[in-house]
Amino acid sequence: MIKKWILNPLAEDEKSRNSIKKLSQELNISTPLAKLLVQRGIDDFNKAKKFFRPQLKDIHDPFLMNDMDKAVERLNKAMQNKEKILIYGDYDVDGTSAVALVYKFLNQFYAELDYYIPDRYAEGYGISYTGIDYAAENGFTLVIALDCGIKAVEKVAYAKEKGVDFIICDHHTPDDKLPDAVAVLDQKREDSTYPYGHLSGCGVGFKLMQAFAIKNGIAFEELIHLLDLLSISIASDIVPITGENRILAHYGLKQLNSKPSVGINAMIDICELRGKDITISDIVFKIGPRINASGRIRSGKDAVDLMITKDHETASLWSSRINKYNQERKNLDKKITEEAKVLVNDDYLKAHKSIVVYDKTWSKGVIGIVASRLTEKYYRPSIVLTTSEDKENEDDDTLITGSARSIPGFDIYKAIDSCRDLLENFGGHIYAAGLSLKRKNLDNFMERFENFVASNLESEQQVPIIEIDTEITLDQITNKFYKILKQFEPFGPDNMKPVFCTRNLHDAGGSRAVGKNQEHEKIEVIDKLTGVTLNGIAFGQSEWNDYIKQGNPIDICYTLEENTFNGTTSIQLMIRDIQKSKI
Repeated sequence: MIKKWILNPLAEDEKSRNSIKKLSQELNISTPLAKLLVQRGIDDFNKAKKFFRPQLKDIHDPFLMNDMDKAVERLNKAMQNKEKILIYGDYDVDGTSAVALVYKFLNQFYAELDYYIPDRYAEGYGISYTGIDYAAENGFTLVIALDCGIKAVEKVAYAKEKGVDFIICDHHTPDDKLPDAVAVLDQKREDSTYPYGHLSGCGVGFKLMQAFAIKNGIAFEELIHLLDLLSISIASDIVPITGENRILAHYGLKQLNSKPSVGINAMIDICELRGKDITISDIVFKIGPRINASGRIRSGKDAVDLMITKDHETASLWSSRINKYNQERKNLDKKITEEAKVLVNDDYLKAHKSIVVYDKTWSKGVIGIVASRLTEKYYRPSIVLTTSEDKENEDDDTLITGSARSIPGFDIYKAIDSCRDLLENFGGHIYAAGLSLKRKNLDNFMERFENFVASNLESEQQVPIIEIDTEITLDQITNKFYKILKQFEPFGPDNMKPVFCTRNLHDAGGSRAVGKNQEHEKIEVIDKLTGVTLNGIAFGQSEWNDYIKQGNPIDICYTLEENTFNGTTSIQLMIRDIQKSKI
């Protein structure tokens, strides 16, 4: 698929040029690195100092969040009155890590405490009537809901009738009406007074614990050991790694690499990350998917059990079990993705700007992953649906559940919202959402969703783009350059790993196709103007091999990483795309 390269549109005005020049001089860094900083809004020395040296003292006062005082007051009251408290969270990484974090912290001071993770298949996403009944029947009078609850107006009212109070800690977009809970902590409230708007669900739970600690004279240092869980949440939930999240992720990674909890330590072993400097990317691709697999295949409670355990043998047992869930998840993912691709044939693609596919046999636990696969392959907003209830006796009122994923620049939440009258429930973000509807409304929903996408998807949004931060030459990629670049970490949304572009390169003699099926291109390129040679890898791009070997000039866009081979570490180009040079 042909991709469009877009150079960062940093205004080349006098102010920007002056900021770049000044930062370059004050920080003793190269112009491209100074330009990367200015692109991120870091245009003076003090901002750069905060960026490169994050400080926990700079995180926000938790009491700036609406209802925080009410939440802490109710929590303290429950403890004083020896009430039973239930920590309730979603079954994904963000929800389970949030439950583990809050439970671990409060359990140091209070014993009348338990946790609850809803069953993905029997109860579905968020607060469930089953969960409320469980709380009421077992004498819990306060529920702290994490990473869910912002739309649970009727369910919170039902709980109130049963004598169960709720504190909601969520980060999803609310409807016009908020639940009648004791406190609703969500920085996305329309009346939000909190200075940062991108906390994860676990992040909101952490702020509640921070506020609880302040109110009860507990030193902030007592919270630091929980930051490994928070960094896993921030990475896995793909929230912006800016501002407060950047600080929390930075120190969370420090905790993860130096003194992780017993359960996470076992997970590090199972992911074969021992001895490695664990990054956000390692969480996203290795740790996070395994924790997620617990809720997809069996129960998210297993993930919480792992994260809160203090016993090494138990942690090893749980991590091995969760690893098996992940393998089962991979097999399901592969099978269902292939079945979905059969439905999305050439005729379908010609007739649709979006993808909506349904099969009642598909596993609810992996449809979100399949939606991501379809979006990536076909570059269209995608929804994958399956039956939520009895798959054998489907009728018009059978509940169908779906997961949605979008492409850059298209708000899939808004598209789903346009069909809300056909839905039983929905929620999510601009690029990812979940929904449920009755079988009788499926055809109408598919038609209306497609019509909305077709009417609102701009032509330029239908071409995959690669955003390039800056153009450089190979001689600028020095050890000092890379060392400073590493200090831009942790990378993630709104602070992505920089993408560079270098033009008019030639084969230096070592380029070749590699891989089991010769599908990848190992390149060795030279910049003839400077004589500098570097190696790189272009996954899935071996179709360029003959062109490169013939000595033709190419342009490449890439990120940088270290590669260690036979004890020697060097800088390697991770090629995102290759194009013919126009020179």
